[in-house]
Amino acid sequence: MVCGYYCTKNSLSALNVLYVLVSVLLVGVACWGKLFSLVSSVRVVAGVIGVGCFLFMVAIMGLCGALKHNQILLFFYMIVLFVVFVMQFSVSCACLSLNKEQQDRLLEAGWNRSEATHRDVERSLNCCGFTHVDNSTCTASCLATAPHSCQPCADKITRYTGDILRFTGGIGVFFSFTEIVGVWLAHRYRNLKDPRKPPGAFL
Repeated sequence: MVCGYYCTKNSLSALNVLYVLVSVLLVGVACWGKLFSLVSSVRVVAGVIGVGCFLFMVAIMGLCGALKHNQILLFFYMIVLFVVFVMQFSVSCACLSLNKEQQDRLLEAGWNRSEATHRDVERSLNCCGFTHVDNSTCTASCLATAPHSCQPCADKITRYTGDILRFTGGIGVFFSFTEIVGVWLAHRYRNLKDPRKPPGAFL
């Protein structure tokens, strides 16, 4: 009983410390990319920072609930983590199941949505346009050095799309299972009694 209580408490605390580290890493990478102009899209940076901050708040809530054995914090932590698990698992499975045609449509939709994305991709992959070379708005270095050697970005992006989606989907599935483990640990921990309390006391 004592071992079960403390083992569950330490496991839940360790899991939330891992989530805190991942959230800090997400925010740090996003700020680093913006600081060194690796990503010029404010929406992308804001999105990554938002996900990092949300994960940080959930992890802090779970960590406080684990350390204080707070029933209310643990309950809301379970609910939020389960919702995140469902969403993340669904998106990860979608990434793993996309075929080549669906990947191409998704890439083209993302390309047409933001001009900042154009500039980032053209600069990093040294290409111009999506399906054909567009000299009017291209920011790639190949346009200045050797214009005829510039290739459309779709040719370069599609070489790596499948591998990136499989990697992203695999990482998402892995972390989604850690989330369901967190839900199970929180549920188990809520129903365990602190051995230091009197026998007749509430959980």
